[in-house]
Amino acid sequence: MSNLPKIAWIGLGIMGSPMAENLIKAGYTVTGYTLEADKLERLAAAGGTAATSVADAVTDADVIITMVPASPHVEAIAYGPDGILAHARRGALLIDMSSITPQTSVDLAKAAADKGIRVLDAPVSGGEAGAVEAVLSIMAGGAQADFDAARPILEALGKTIVLCGPHGAGQTVKAANQLIVAVNIQACAEAVVFLEKSGVDLTAALDVLGGGLAGSTVLTRKKDNFKNRDFQPGFRIDLHHKDMGIVTDAARTVGAALPVGTLVASLVASLRAQGDGGLDHSALLRGVERLSGHTTED
Repeated sequence: MSNLPKIAWIGLGIMGSPMAENLIKAGYTVTGYTLEADKLERLAAAGGTAATSVADAVTDADVIITMVPASPHVEAIAYGPDGILAHARRGALLIDMSSITPQTSVDLAKAAADKGIRVLDAPVSGGEAGAVEAVLSIMAGGAQADFDAARPILEALGKTIVLCGPHGAGQTVKAANQLIVAVNIQACAEAVVFLEKSGVDLTAALDVLGGGLAGSTVLTRKKDNFKNRDFQPGFRIDLHHKDMGIVTDAARTVGAALPVGTLVASLVASLRAQGDGGLDHSALLRGVERLSGHTTED
């Protein structure tokens, strides 16, 4: 029998499925729940156990990990008679790896404490590839002791793992991360259109740019998306739109100006309004192409 903590995993999407599978590979017992039957079948095929409900998944768990799209989803699975707080045992550790508002994380930690449940907010960065390769950057908020307890689990999921402060701090850092990523993708997209319109060899140009100060993880991860116009979602525009709403609202609350970020947020919203919300966020290239009268769309 394994001495490792038993894990309940709620949310088996593009990121959640490979992350849960990495925990199984690391020797953890994982019971998962999500709304999509095929994702539950995938978990079972990887050696996990498919639960029939949130309550079924969390009842016997030592650690509960949630990975769902937004604050309303976290609230839906956490609260109410069928939620996590109603069925998790006292002393369990709830690690929310969703990207939500900092205030939602603070409120969840307070409500969970009343039930004797410990909480960390631990959103991630790295996209689908980072989830598959277990090299995610994980930014946590909560108590040091809970972070220390969670660290072995987090080390099976990511490479850079940092406690950023109290409850909500992880989500604040994630919001900043999404601001940087969106602005970076937009800049890369503009450069791609500029280069192509100038008649430069795009592959050669991106290779040399990637080796200089303009190089970034975004450029490395997304250059093939740009070159091939491959916008299969690793991280959807819909979700980045949600995250840009989080960061612009949080910045307004603390009095921080985001002049470039606000512009990019509007470009993300525009792309979504044009029907591209289900595409990867590298599809910001499509918006630049439309504005430039240069498009490879069907």
